[in-house]
Amino acid sequence: MRLFQVDAFTDRPFTGNPAGVCLLDGPKDDAWLQAVAAEMNLSETAFLLREGAGYNLRWFTPTTEVNLCGHATLASAHTLWEIAEVAPGQEIRFHSPRSGPLGARQEGKHIVLDFPALAEEETTVLPEMTRALGIAPLYIGAVGTIHLMEVAAEEIVRSMTPDFQALRALPGRGVMVTSIASTAPFDFVSRYFAPWIGIDEDPVTGSAHCALGPYWGRKLGKQEMKAYQASRRGGVLHVRLAGPRVHLGGMAVTVFAAELQG
Repeated sequence: MRLFQVDAFTDRPFTGNPAGVCLLDGPKDDAWLQAVAAEMNLSETAFLLREGAGYNLRWFTPTTEVNLCGHATLASAHTLWEIAEVAPGQEIRFHSPRSGPLGARQEGKHIVLDFPALAEEETTVLPEMTRALGIAPLYIGAVGTIHLMEVAAEEIVRSMTPDFQALRALPGRGVMVTSIASTAPFDFVSRYFAPWIGIDEDPVTGSAHCALGPYWGRKLGKQEMKAYQASRRGGVLHVRLAGPRVHLGGMAVTVFAAELQG
């Protein structure tokens, strides 16, 4: 089986978000998939199995399966085109058991993902959570067990140093912290923290922008936006709203390719 590591939402190696991409030669049980993801020790590893005219797609962190992952899907599409498993220009159809049909297509140098839009609802959190994050949010929303918090300035987002031990002691699954951008040419910035599933900070989180895109689209009155995830590695996302779907655009770079022996 072929195994790749791909940096997603970037055009340069060693930036963006690294993802594992494993092309399966047949069905594997969940314990095996989880073991490979733990061995890769990346925020997510994607597992693809050809299924009809498309691919079954699942994503695992080092500790658990996740419902939706943007950067590993981008990495998967990049890999399939790069190794000529799919012809250049041909749209790729994925099926996720947890998130339904997903798509990827090429637009110039960018790969554009077709993902579901995620609606957040206003909520509250324990004061211990905002203390652990070190912020005073202007707004708190939630998509299931994942929180969206808006703060007043980009500098607040960039300078955060959360207490991850304190966060792990609280109920939760993930937190996206965002603000309007003060750095051109971006519309908004964000960071994403998920210590509950083994990822203190995710470098670039495509799935978070399925909620951040509609949120900022309403606030800014825009259908197309450029976003920056301000982690140490950093990443750029092009966000286009399409009703119940969000189109996420970005680039990717293969770092290494290998054969999996296990």
